Amino acid sequence: MAAPVKSRQDESVSAVQTLTIGKALNLGLRAAMEADDKVLILGEDVGKLGGVFRITDGLQKDFGEQRVLDTPLAESGIIGTAVGLAVRGFRPVCEIQFEGFIFPGFDQISSQLAKLHYRTQGRIKVPVVVRVPYGGGIGAVEHHSESPESLFAHIPGLKVVSCSNPADAYWMIQQAIASDDPVLFFEPKRLYHNGQLKSEVDTSTTPGPLFASRVLREGTDATLVAYGPSVKVCLDAAAAAQEEGRSLEVIDLRTLSPLDLGPVFESVRRTGRLISVSEASAESSISSEIAARVQQECFYSLEAPVLRVTGFDTPYPPSKLEEHFLPDLDRVLHAVDRSLGW
Repeated sequence: MAAPVKSRQDESVSAVQTLTIGKALNLGLRAAMEADDKVLILGEDVGKLGGVFRITDGLQKDFGEQRVLDTPLAESGIIGTAVGLAVRGFRPVCEIQFEGFIFPGFDQISSQLAKLHYRTQGRIKVPVVVRVPYGGGIGAVEHHSESPESLFAHIPGLKVVSCSNPADAYWMIQQAIASDDPVLFFEPKRLYHNGQLKSEVDTSTTPGPLFASRVLREGTDATLVAYGPSVKVCLDAAAAAQEEGRSLEVIDLRTLSPLDLGPVFESVRRTGRLISVSEASAESSISSEIAARVQQECFYSLEAPVLRVTGFDTPYPPSKLEEHFLPDLDRVLHAVDRSLGW
């Protein structure tokens, strides 16, 4: 059973703060470290630099080099060290600097991190969080803009989640750290410091469950389901559709393994239409699973086939072409037109 998430705030700091996703993650990590001295952070440049995106900014200064560790450029070593620390009773939080760098650590994640609890018949817990900045839209070079979440969601023994807003960023990172299961925490890097998403976060409230999807906007004509960076695209599309007299429901998956599709099924049974939106390639993906499950569970409620708006089945393109690769408002609204015109 997971350890409870505690909220220990300085009395001089307001419980309600206006935060970006990046700042919310920073404060969530800080809260987790204050609540449990077994929480450690390790990764490339996470200490003195505060991470390339400054998500761990100030944590080494306040908690010391014994709890916030700068590591060599060796993802396999980072994950392997975290597994050993977890076996010894710590709760390590690893940062993979960019999602494209995670693959040298894939063996440790799939062969050790995902299997150790099962291999020991539950005797050993592996409470490791692997933070993964992911997705495109930052104008970066190769290996810096990918969406590999489906690969990890396919591995039994791993939990996979992704936040899309500051409140979820603050609470979900703490819940992931408190979990006794290994969690891959995918963070939409292009939204870290997006001022449009800056919003109030109540750091004194009781958060909802970690592994649960959430309806963000109610609607009646069609359902949009997304996670991470694609949630904002769907909310923008729903707002634009409303100006044309169309009512779109938007659901944030939040958890990719396990998938919580109950709210999606309920929504589709009302709207009769579903568009799944994701930056990842369509083939053998989260969107594939959503389409299969919805058509299995809601077949007689569907008024049109489940449609997918995704990245293309190609390697991520050079930055000058990425705007054509990433799902955007126009592609989502085109899918809505196709669905409603069926």
